[in-house]
Amino acid sequence: MKLLQTALLTFIIATGFHAKAQTADEIINKNIDASGGKEKLSQVKTIYMEGEMEIMGNKAPSLTYIVDGKGYKTDVDFNGAKIITCYTDTAGWTMNPMAGQTVPTPVPEDVLKSNRLQLDATGPLFNYAAKGNKVELLGKEGGSYKLKVIPPSNTGMFFFIDTASYHVVKIVTNIPVNGQEVEMSIENSDFRKTDFGTIMPYSMKLNFPGLTITNTSNKIIVNKEIDKAVFEMPKH
Repeated sequence: MKLLQTALLTFIIATGFHAKAQTADEIINKNIDASGGKEKLSQVKTIYMEGEMEIMGNKAPSLTYIVDGKGYKTDVDFNGAKIITCYTDTAGWTMNPMAGQTVPTPVPEDVLKSNRLQLDATGPLFNYAAKGNKVELLGKEGGSYKLKVIPPSNTGMFFFIDTASYHVVKIVTNIPVNGQEVEMSIENSDFRKTDFGTIMPYSMKLNFPGLTITNTSNKIIVNKEIDKAVFEMPKH
């Protein structure tokens, strides 16, 4: 009897771990379906967004350009001051007159490394294994499944996938700021279908310590032709 109990316990533990791993993939597959499906996502090459950022009660027009694996750029017009953040597969640069940065300035390597995920037009969950990402299901938190995603270029981030819609409603990660790690969270909402057929959040709330930025898109175009020259750092 004792041997039988031991065998049953071993089986339950083994199959329990197996089920946990399978469940993580099932959740991701449902998230992919909720985002438009594998076939549509595999065809995404570029994303172009027009919208508005709200920073400390002030609204600023914004543009975002993404070329999958090649470049990411945001351009915000804040009361006439251009705030630009740009990353590519080889370099990155920023300009922020509000912070005294009046000319384009290269970003440090650690900042570039932690932000290369911005170049991924379909996100780290889609084809995660092929991208070298590791995923661990941590269970449920509130009304979401909590997954830890560890990309090769990042120490890890947490994805919260709504248990009903299977949309990614929140992402929590650490980013380097002035040599220190700072926690940032992104809350996604207002999911809509694009003209291309993928489903994306049209509202994103970025939470930093002491600062919240809301980015609302009024136009998202998938696979718009984007000139790679847009990512080049201007000479000064």
